[in-house]
Parts: sequence; C-alpha cells; structure tokens
Amino acid sequence: SDMLVSLAERFPEARVVAAAPTNQEHAMLVDRLGSRYARGPEELEELARTAAVVVNGIVGSAGLPASVAALESGNRLALANKESLVAGGPVVLAAAERGGGEIVPVDSEHSALFQCLQGEDLSSVTRLILTASGGPFRDRADLSDVTLGEALAHPTWNMGPRITIDSSTLMNKAFEVIEAHLLFGISYDAIDVVVHPQSIVHSMVEFADGSTKAHVGEPDMRVPIQYAITYPDRAPGGERFDWSDRTLTFEKPDFDRFPLLGLGYDAGRAGGSAPATMNAADEIAVQAFIDGRISYGMIATIVEMSLERMGVQAIDTVADVLAIDTESRNVAAEIAGSC
Repeated sequence: SDMLVSLAERFPEARVVAAAPTNQEHAMLVDRLGSRYARGPEELEELARTAAVVVNGIVGSAGLPASVAALESGNRLALANKESLVAGGPVVLAAAERGGGEIVPVDSEHSALFQCLQGEDLSSVTRLILTASGGPFRDRADLSDVTLGEALAHPTWNMGPRITIDSSTLMNKAFEVIEAHLLFGISYDAIDVVVHPQSIVHSMVEFADGSTKAHVGEPDMRVPIQYAITYPDRAPGGERFDWSDRTLTFEKPDFDRFPLLGLGYDAGRAGGSAPATMNAADEIAVQAFIDGRISYGMIATIVEMSLERMGVQAIDTVADVLAIDTESRNVAAEIAGSC
C-alpha cells in the first residue's frame, strides 16, 4: 500500500481503488488520498470502464471482472493478468465481441506473437511457437526433492512467488498455450513450446510458405508493457541487441518431467471450466508448497486430481467462472490436506 500511495502521489490525476484493503490500509489510503481513493471490486470495475487503456496486472482470477468491464466498454485491455483469460476465456472473448474492446497482450511471449502477426493473414499461419526458458530445473533429472528456495530461483525474470514456481513447473507455459489459443484462434495442435534458455527469442510464428517470423530482444518486460499502451506506435527505449557474441539454442520440453505442460494442453482442449479449475487448483497447490505442507512433486498431482474431480462444465458468465474457481479451490485444498 505504501508503494501504491507513492505512485498516486507522483501522478496527481490518478484514481486509486483497493479491492479488499485491511481496515488499517483503508484508513491510511483515505488519509493520504482523500476523494481520489475508493474501495471494493465494484469500484475496480467502474474504473476499468472509464479508462481508454486498461493495463490489467491483477494476480489471479480476481482480475476477471475488470477485464470484462474494460472490454464491454470498448476499451483497450493491455492484459498482463493471464488468469482472467485462461479461467474465463469464453466470457472474456464474448465481452470483447459485445463491446468492441480490443486485447493487446502484455506477456512477453504473446506480445511477441501479436507483433509477428501484424499485417499477416491468420489463415496463412501454420504454427505458433512459444519459447520457454526451461526454468531452474531444465537439466535436473529428479524433481521430487526440490526445495522452496530452489524453486524461487528463476534464471531470467524477477517475479512474485507463485509465477516463479509456475515457471519452474512449466505451469505458466501451459497457461500461455491456452492464452495463445484464445487470443489468436489457433488450434492447440498448431501451438508448440520450445525450450530456449537464453530468453532472447520471445516467440515465433510459422507460415504456410515455410518461413518463420521471430520476435527477438533482451528480456525486458518494459518493452511489451510499453507496446501494449502505445500500440500501434512504438516509443523510444529498450536495450539494443548485440548479435555478434550470442549463441541461441532450442530444445524440446520434457513432458514427463514437467507433467503440468501436458495437463495444460489437455485442459485447453477440454475447454469450458477445465482451464479455470486448473488455474485455481494450481494456485492452492503452489501455496501449499510455499507453506511447506506438500512436496514440490505433489503440485502436479493436486492439479491433475482436481481436474478429474471437477470434470468439465459450461461457463457463460463471470459468476460462472468465479463459482468454478471457488469450488475448484475447495476441492484442491481438500486433496492437498489429505496428501
């Protein structure tokens, strides 16, 4: 909350909404920001409706209502909250169609695909290729005894604990496969993942004539964030890439050692509520691992068992998605508690 206030004080026109602050945080925000501050999820949705460009970086399914509100109002959604698209895919896409809003992805991989597809006919696309760093355990044979400290040591990005662990299990990449399918309408059979430890090629698009376009650059999240805000224009900035002293390597991911990647494809193909269940179960499982209640290897087991228990249901509204999210969390927590 201190960082939020300092940002608001740097930008005097900014309005601030906290969805669920503690009483202490609420009192401090009222004191420091006065009428510029409001609280509650409804206020968050209202804010998303009033801005021409909405950057949604909320963590988890809590970001879904704001995404839908922005798109229904015809605004641009610069989407960093992949969970809202993964969990509520049909609902988010329907909101965009209804209101005329556009989604410009902020994830580095999807921003890369988005940029490679500019000026191209989607019917000529034969394959989307998402790159993955492989995480800290790319070359580790036995993942059963991974510690929390090891899982939080990502080789490329500095992120929060859940997404760092999701990157180490390749769960994050599974989410990105689903996101790519939803954003670009490409079949799961035509979406590949390759491990690229240098994280220089951010993703690639293959076309019918055999040519491939790649988006290349130093790993710097400021670039896709900036592009999503300024699109279709490009603003100065970013580090220049030196081609003369780099070696780039690519390899296939190991679906046996990283079962969550395969589960992601399965959940995506199943559609409906399956991706929402996978997201919710993973969040519960990762938190249980962080808390020391389960082993690293149990994360995938809990997600798989939750998907089996929940099955596939239709989702048509935000309320449907949030209900599935709650039920899936309860199921996953029950499974985690019995491990």
